[in-house]
Amino acid sequence: MSKINYLAVAIAAIAAFMASAVWYIVFSHQYFELRGINPNDTAATAMLAWQALTLLVRHFVVAFALAYLVARLGIVGWKSALQLGLLLWIGFPAVLLAGSVIHDNVPWMLAAIHAGDWLVKILLMTVILGVWRRSKTRGMIQK
Repeated sequence: MSKINYLAVAIAAIAAFMASAVWYIVFSHQYFELRGINPNDTAATAMLAWQALTLLVRHFVVAFALAYLVARLGIVGWKSALQLGLLLWIGFPAVLLAGSVIHDNVPWMLAAIHAGDWLVKILLMTVILGVWRRSKTRGMIQK
């Protein structure tokens, strides 16, 4: 029961990648403005294929790490998965992004956009992984 389900990891990573894309589309105007980029400059706003691939790989790494924690901690179901995801978000991306605002003069609104993206991604991935484990656990009990 504590094994990692690689299909669940892949689904969680791809779902987070897609959610992140939607997040940055919704906040694209603010994001580019805060970075000093003209949103109408397609060359400056276009993502290169290697950058998209790198992002996808990063999502797989995070999904795998979360799957490991979900399995080792015995997280089963969406409620405990949400709790874990929120705790991890506060403990890592939120704290790191706050540091970038305090020490590196990153605009707080830019950090907030990134923090919101990470909140959505981590919660989505932990819930997918926790619910997936719940369905697998129920299947084992019913056999």
